[in-house]
Amino acid sequence: MLTQTKPHQLRARGTSTLMQLCWLLLASLLTSCGSSYMGKDLFGADEFVIDSYKIREGKLSILELEGKPQDSLDSSLLEEYPDTIQEDDILQIFLYNPRRPDIASAIHQISSTIGFRVTRSSLYLPDLKPIWIQGLSLEDARLKIEQAYEEELSDTEVFLSYRDRITRKVELAGLVAVASIPVDGKVRLFDVLSKARVPVEANLFKSYVIRDRQLLPLDLNRLLKEGDMSQNIVMQGCDKIYIAEPSAATLMVMGEVAHERVINLPSGFLSLREALAQAGGIPYTGDRSYIQIIRGNIAQPKIYTLSWEHVIHLPNESLLLMPGDIVYVAAKPITEWNRFISQLLPSFTGLDIVTQKVQTLGILIP
Repeated sequence: MLTQTKPHQLRARGTSTLMQLCWLLLASLLTSCGSSYMGKDLFGADEFVIDSYKIREGKLSILELEGKPQDSLDSSLLEEYPDTIQEDDILQIFLYNPRRPDIASAIHQISSTIGFRVTRSSLYLPDLKPIWIQGLSLEDARLKIEQAYEEELSDTEVFLSYRDRITRKVELAGLVAVASIPVDGKVRLFDVLSKARVPVEANLFKSYVIRDRQLLPLDLNRLLKEGDMSQNIVMQGCDKIYIAEPSAATLMVMGEVAHERVINLPSGFLSLREALAQAGGIPYTGDRSYIQIIRGNIAQPKIYTLSWEHVIHLPNESLLLMPGDIVYVAAKPITEWNRFISQLLPSFTGLDIVTQKVQTLGILIP
């Protein structure tokens, strides 16, 4: 049982410093709790299955189980919005007038090199008064520029496009290939992530989107891995996206398994069966009737107890682990005795060799 953990079980077995630290925390927990967590019915398989189906619902449900509930996603974030010219946008303007090729050439030269920046909500063009264009669509702004030129030059035709958009960009960080992507009121989250070339090993559970300094309640795993378009919001300028590294969310498998290890959770959950498989399974020294999952605050955890029968007969979806979980496999009672004997055997063997050598010299040892 968990409360019978011996000091020698805390020995290093090639595990990382993090694993050793977790062993110490676990041992401290078990020794300090006394009989608080004794008994196999504290939380059984039924409770674990119920919580597993909550985990399967995705990131928001997992955060709720962690004691960090979030509001659901506002459906208005899925609606497209008009794309209008904003302060600091840089425009390209091409002008055609058969009688004034010099003006057309000058406009073309500026557009091809630095462009025309919207400053104080207006556009400043050669030989024209400032033209207020902030908040206008490209087409409306084009017509307004054309009308301004028509007052000076008849038969003028204007072509207008964006060269760069300073404020209408999504900024990206973490495991992405590009630092920013422009948006236009129609570009959605899936489009941005596709252009950012998010690697398959990225931790989508710990990745997030920030708007107006607030985390949006989005589940990137459901969007990218499950195709849930209810998460595919329309992006806005100055939105920020962070794509986390694979090890940002993990669980640990400890105790009587072939290889104690830390396992990455890129999706935010993993089946108990797969976690045990990645740890190399349970050797003959492990007590298959006593597999425990320690979840939550290490000082006041929620501990489930399952058996191997649950692992092999229940579906994966009903046996899910979440970030921070510790899977602990207890040792069979006889294992402790066998270890004790194995430590004594070298002493007995050495004594037997000495006895045999002395007897060959004719000395009797009682």
